Amino acid sequence: MRGTQTDGPPKEMTDLPDFVRLGDGRVVTYVDGGDPSGYPVFGLHGTPGCRLNRWPDDDLYRSAGVRYITTDRAGYGQSSRHRGRTVADEASDVLAVADALGIERFCVVGGSGGGPHALACAALLARRVERVACQSSVAPLGEGGMTRDDWLEGMSAEIALELEWAEAGEEVLELELVAAQRRMEERMAFDPGSLLGEDVSESDRDFRLRPNVVEAFTRIVAEQSSHGVGGSVDDTLAFSRAWGFDLAAITVPVLLTYGVQDVAAPVGQGRWLAAHIPTVQVWESQTGGHLPEEPEVEIAQTLAWLTGQSGAQRVGYPTPA
Repeated sequence: MRGTQTDGPPKEMTDLPDFVRLGDGRVVTYVDGGDPSGYPVFGLHGTPGCRLNRWPDDDLYRSAGVRYITTDRAGYGQSSRHRGRTVADEASDVLAVADALGIERFCVVGGSGGGPHALACAALLARRVERVACQSSVAPLGEGGMTRDDWLEGMSAEIALELEWAEAGEEVLELELVAAQRRMEERMAFDPGSLLGEDVSESDRDFRLRPNVVEAFTRIVAEQSSHGVGGSVDDTLAFSRAWGFDLAAITVPVLLTYGVQDVAAPVGQGRWLAAHIPTVQVWESQTGGHLPEEPEVEIAQTLAWLTGQSGAQRVGYPTPA
């Protein structure tokens, strides 16, 4: 079932989402933009985030010939919460939106906390998904994944705390993430460059200080928790346990990008994923952090790779030996 969310105060046009109602009664909200006749690409936001995690100027997607669809993952923005979900569960929500829009074949890109969910689509939706880009993603933790010490190596102390909160249980995690959301709101008001913490790379800080990025993330930070921090709680718990699918089962091409200077999803996690995804192509940046250094260029290059256009080589991102 498709519809348009009209409850609540009026919003800007780009903020007004469409929605799909699922068989279990949940709602998944999304923004359908870019070129309406372009190749469909689903963008999966990070942790935390929402459907507004997209380049503010939609002409970037139109010029790439891409119909760009971003969703609110369960519990974020205007989407219903799905308590107890696994990383794998996101694939069925993406598929529900694709079905509602009449989209048969599509690609997926996911960054940061959206990365594991993009890989879920690669593993579980191979009949519908043609290519997947996974950017600055965390790796699996525990059985079948990385050891705790290896997973945490190189991660900033502030971000590493989230694993301790998850291990302490959902009640502790929720209280801490409510406080973390407040800190994000304060940082957006007084020091947007520190949104990811004080230990971020210089390139990440510079990215956050761009005026158009500040404007976009002011809206994102407010919207991501408009109904609480349940989305962040469920993401964090999902990352700390089995993801619900096997990376070795992936058969569609996967573009894996990450930066050596990343302190949110450290380089060891990117390299672990590179060694365990059978169809992987790797772009590793020696100077990059968690966020893009040249966002418009890098978005265009990623979209070119996803849609199979020629000339989609990433300068400065050699594949590690």
